Amino acid sequence: MKRGIPQLGGWVLGDVVLDETCLFAHRNGEQIRFTRSERALLLVLSRNPHRLMQRSQLLDAIAPTQPDASDRNVDFLVNRLRTKLGDSARSPRFIATQYGEGYVWIATSPPPVAPRPDPAPVSGLLGIAPVVPPHDKRLTDRADAVTTHLRDSIAGRLGAGETVIVLGRDEGSATQATRYVLKVSFQQNGDRLDCTATLRDGPSRRIVRAFRLEFGNATMASIIPEVERASIGIVEALQRNLAEASEGLGTPADQPHEIRLRKASTLLSASNPNWLEKGLQLRDARAANPASADIALQWCLHLFARLVLANPFTGIGRDERDEIESEIEATVLDCLPLIDTNPLLTLTAAKLLYFVDRGHLELAEDLADRAFDRMADSAAALPVLGQLRQARGDFAAAVAFFDRGIEMADPDSAFEVHMRVLKYIALLAAGDREALNVPAEFSYESPHSPPDLSVMVTTLITPAGQQLPKAVTDVLIAAGREGARNAIEYTYMTSVRHLTSLQARANIMRGLIGHLTRLHGKDVVSPAVLVGAGLIAAA
Repeated sequence: MKRGIPQLGGWVLGDVVLDETCLFAHRNGEQIRFTRSERALLLVLSRNPHRLMQRSQLLDAIAPTQPDASDRNVDFLVNRLRTKLGDSARSPRFIATQYGEGYVWIATSPPPVAPRPDPAPVSGLLGIAPVVPPHDKRLTDRADAVTTHLRDSIAGRLGAGETVIVLGRDEGSATQATRYVLKVSFQQNGDRLDCTATLRDGPSRRIVRAFRLEFGNATMASIIPEVERASIGIVEALQRNLAEASEGLGTPADQPHEIRLRKASTLLSASNPNWLEKGLQLRDARAANPASADIALQWCLHLFARLVLANPFTGIGRDERDEIESEIEATVLDCLPLIDTNPLLTLTAAKLLYFVDRGHLELAEDLADRAFDRMADSAAALPVLGQLRQARGDFAAAVAFFDRGIEMADPDSAFEVHMRVLKYIALLAAGDREALNVPAEFSYESPHSPPDLSVMVTTLITPAGQQLPKAVTDVLIAAGREGARNAIEYTYMTSVRHLTSLQARANIMRGLIGHLTRLHGKDVVSPAVLVGAGLIAAA
């Protein structure tokens, strides 16, 4: 180990500064370097804080560096990491042993993550940006005439409700204001006016279409018909691209994209029961068309619904849950190369990878952000983006996404209920009970949510020292001790384990556990949940 002072930012944990790539660390002024196997193990542990990592999972992480590794190799590497980090098996600060099972990363600070800028709301469909050489007044006037006529022609073909604007010449790069940008470049060559147009997706900068406009002698008599011809092609490209952004998940292909995206928002809602009902249909469809990524992801949404719409008091055993989540994970990963150009399916993959909570948070963030770039005029991406920001501890950004979803939702719709519940959980995680003012007109006894789940939400957001409604208390008492234990486990697995902040996990679970232990005793909370939620230290 070499002497040195860390020059780069890192993850500060007491006397250890750990580089965010886990390539090296510094302790007491000494640089510590890790082998490939140590780094692989350190990455998988530190990226899954306060989660039991079984030896089989850790073996998978180091397999590329040690193909013949065994459980003994895992134990040996953990001991080497402890030595280098100045850790102790008896009084761990970093890696705790779960005897007979595996290891848990217990350091309290999450790894540093570069902040992700949240996309600005889209204010129009198309912005036309003319590009003209400077100091050419005559060409500038012609360019203004062409772009104005182009704007009017495109807007007339798109119809009411779709905004088309001309961006100032100094705003050619200001793409965030509109969903698409049409950059039109002008150059005068003698009597000929050269003009090239490039249509791009605004947020992602992806080229949708590029073409020349043939103006001949550059008189208005030749300009107007060419602009009309070009506007037809541009509108067709816009409509085709908008339609592609809402393809998948069984959305009706013969309906306008606005309706399809609105339906997609409901299809991706966690409270949508339709996926449960379509289980047999989807199983048969997969057998008939095993190569379809769309059908495969719909099947995963059916499996997801089996987990989140289960009766929380009946519960799903850990083995069954693990088997279902393993199938979801494997299927989604297989589908990724096939769905890269389909934003709705990409968003679905992000949602599912986030939910199974198997170290795919960064991948889910990348998928969701890229999908949002293609469907920024839809509310469908907002729940997933909000949950991903919440997982990282950026609760203000999460609430902002949820608020935007509430504003865009139809009143009293399933999507609005879903967004409100997500917002309340985010505020709960942030410890901001002062902002957690549930409006009187909002009822958890919603036709869009099963009654038992409504009871759980009410219990979750009610402080432990505050009286629950009698109807809710009656349900909790009737559930019995086993039902209470299942409900706590259900809440932790569906809404809590994904958060990297241990304090946020505890903030969510504290009220629920307080109510249920008061009714049924402290032993209704399993040790695994107490450790995972940060309510007791790992053994």
